[in-house]
Amino acid sequence: MVEYRIDRRSGVATYVQIVQQTKQALRLGLLQPGDKLPTAREVVEATAINPNTVLKAYRELEREGLVEARRGLGTFVRRSLGAAPADSPLRAELVAWAARARGAGLEREDVAALFTAVLDEQFTEHQGHQGHEGDRA
Repeated sequence: MVEYRIDRRSGVATYVQIVQQTKQALRLGLLQPGDKLPTAREVVEATAINPNTVLKAYRELEREGLVEARRGLGTFVRRSLGAAPADSPLRAELVAWAARARGAGLEREDVAALFTAVLDEQFTEHQGHQGHEGDRA
């Protein structure tokens, strides 16, 4: 089961954080079709947020076709996203890179900005192109 972590200082709306964390769990294979999401009450108890915020996030996920609410039973995953399992070798490489960045004195926000810039570069300029080492001189 997914456990939501709410960062009240992030500037990101709480319901959006729940949606993003659910999608991340779907992409990493931590949530699979048929899995039950925590109830609104469980999320409220763990995070001290308003139950309406949880319900808004779940409605958004349902609108996107990722989950379905079953009356009296809960909210269940309908489909997964992506193909980047949590135990992917790429994850180990990313962990090593993040450790090097931290060791070089970069703050979390610096690493996030750098990573986002690289993602934007790789997935905007190279639409449809798989970036491989050695592709550039």
